[in-house]
Amino acid sequence: MFSEHVQSRAEQRASTETQVLAAADRLFREQGYEATTVRAIAAAAGVSAGTVMSVGDKARLLIHIFDGRIRTIHEERAAAPAGTWGSVVDEVVALVEPFVSYFTTDLGLAREYASVLVRGTHDSAVFTELALHLVGELAQTLERAGLDAERAARGAGALYYLYLGVLMAASSGALDHDAAVQQFRSSVQFAIDSNGDHA
Repeated sequence: MFSEHVQSRAEQRASTETQVLAAADRLFREQGYEATTVRAIAAAAGVSAGTVMSVGDKARLLIHIFDGRIRTIHEERAAAPAGTWGSVVDEVVALVEPFVSYFTTDLGLAREYASVLVRGTHDSAVFTELALHLVGELAQTLERAGLDAERAARGAGALYYLYLGVLMAASSGALDHDAAVQQFRSSVQFAIDSNGDHA
């Protein structure tokens, strides 16, 4: 009975967090990040401003929203049936393209997210567990292309930082979606060509 009570409180807390994040996401996209207040998020979520702050300040909410979407993309990919494999460049680009699409959907919000990350005031899973997940996917792709495990791991790390650079450029508005994907593709092709013919 005690464990049921604790579990229901944990579920209630998770449900409240989901409501707050959904309200913040909607308001950030409709009104803009700067124009959205904690009070407006609270009203939209049907909770108090204190409850919103228990989930996080505006910057923390933005980090949660982006990290949550990135996590969902990874989960959807893991649940999808295995497809036929194309060239290593195509496979690497396919791993990264959903993230580029998400970042270029709302450049203003992506810019705010990038700004929060650069300030370093809030931790993001994009640099921890989500980074490890993507690096692992990239390494597997490179191993399928014929690189040994050590070279695949080093290559995956390099591609991950290349991906972050492309995302930052896209979020600044320097690259639109197509240009960002093409820049990433060209850089991956260069890296592959420099390490032998694995494409």
